[in-house]
Amino acid sequence: MDKAILKEKILEIALQKLRHIEQLISETRASNNDTKSSMGDKYETSREMLQQEINRLLSQRSEIQQQLENLQKLPITTHSKIAFGSFVETSLGSFYISESLGKVQLGDIHCIAISISSPLAQNLLGKSQGELFLIQTKKHHIINIY
Repeated sequence: MDKAILKEKILEIALQKLRHIEQLISETRASNNDTKSSMGDKYETSREMLQQEINRLLSQRSEIQQQLENLQKLPITTHSKIAFGSFVETSLGSFYISESLGKVQLGDIHCIAISISSPLAQNLLGKSQGELFLIQTKKHHIINIY
């Protein structure tokens, strides 16, 4: 498992999300400007709704920027116990404890990037290879940690 390549892939996914959000912000601002110049005061509600959407997108952009900062700090060393930056193979599936970015495919490797604050990650933290963990009363075991 080459965690440096996996980290790059995760960063790429986060950057794609950031670019997408920035494009949506730009398009929504353009719509808001079009509304201001072509419609009268009776459409103030529409402008306010567009402004609320812009504010929501700005908040999402801020969250993604924070994720990118955290992802930059991801260690690529192998861990003996599960921690931030661990790639974990379990009987439930493979997980990359980094940021919540969903499914990630890198060649024939499939995993889910989860936040260290997620309930699953909290359940896994500090555990070692071969240990068991519970998810909704079902026992699963840790196969490998990278």
